[in-house]
Amino acid sequence: MDEILTMPEIKQRYPDQWVLIEYTKLDKDLNVVRGKVVETAPSRDEIYQKLLNADVKRFAIEYTGEWPADLAYLL
Repeated sequence: MDEILTMPEIKQRYPDQWVLIEYTKLDKDLNVVRGKVVETAPSRDEIYQKLLNADVKRFAIEYTGEWPADLAYLL
């Protein structure tokens, strides 16, 4: 997982996963453009647990699947 990938590449390689990304570039809206996948997990709780042991300074956590229609989230 040392390869720098774009977000479309990350979504393709890790479908329906929570991913911890050490980003190398953000767009003007602070969305990840590209970065290195540090960890993956099928659940949000697992990825947050993995974050506790990760050595990252600039990171984002993204879900690569489709959001359920009945799910609300805050930005």
